[in-house]
Amino acid sequence: MTTLEPFGARLRRAMDERGPLCVGIDPHASLLADWGLNDDVAGLARFTRTVVEALADRVAVLKPQSAFFERFGSRGLAVLETAVVEARERGALVLMDAKRGDIGSTMAAYAATYLDPASPLFSDALTVSPFLGYGALRPAVDLARENGCGLFTLALTSNTEGQEVQRAVRADGSTVAATMLGHLAAENAGAEPLGSFGAVVGATLGDLSAFDLAINGPLLAPGIGAQGATPADLPAVFGDAVRNVVPSVSRGVLRHGPDPEALLTAAARFADEVRKAVDQPGL
Repeated sequence: MTTLEPFGARLRRAMDERGPLCVGIDPHASLLADWGLNDDVAGLARFTRTVVEALADRVAVLKPQSAFFERFGSRGLAVLETAVVEARERGALVLMDAKRGDIGSTMAAYAATYLDPASPLFSDALTVSPFLGYGALRPAVDLARENGCGLFTLALTSNTEGQEVQRAVRADGSTVAATMLGHLAAENAGAEPLGSFGAVVGATLGDLSAFDLAINGPLLAPGIGAQGATPADLPAVFGDAVRNVVPSVSRGVLRHGPDPEALLTAAARFADEVRKAVDQPGL
């Protein structure tokens, strides 16, 4: 099997061509109900297929949230496997939102699940949690690099509980979040046009000028839409790194279903608003 072009290069091209937007696929029970679907595998499959068919050939990134599929057991995972394959066939990059993090052979097994081309859940990128130590992610980092995939490491998340870990100060005076950003910058050193190792940084966090977000990699920014942030907020939050931001929207788009045209219109509107915010003169 041919090794893919590095994820960072593929992501940059996809955002330039399709717009800088990631749409989450989050089939939680209340959203299924809003769509008039049952909270069962049939409803899950209908919801997921509708989103993929409406958006996968138009948006840069689709981000399935693994937990909402796992809750249905093996049948839910079968729906997820199909969605991943079909989304990638239609041209979307698939970011698996599984936030895996462990050590040794267990981390290697998680990496193989999502970053090995032989796996039925093979994705273009994966979210990971570094809070067992960044070095524990090495099996995922190495496999991602080998197979042209990407990682998005939790760094500055939008939930308030995260601050007790992410903004804790280490013995050397740096915060945990700053340490993670430093590791990612090192992974991306010399990569063009964009590194493949990104950070998750909440769009709702306000001024982040105290942190060096110039990691030469993508910054996945959840919080646009239902969580309160808008595309216009991005320059103030991300500063000079704003062109590397991948804004993530879920409910802001998904609530417009089940009409495929309404889903596409909502996604296109968000992408256009992000473009306008990011392309302001002087940024």
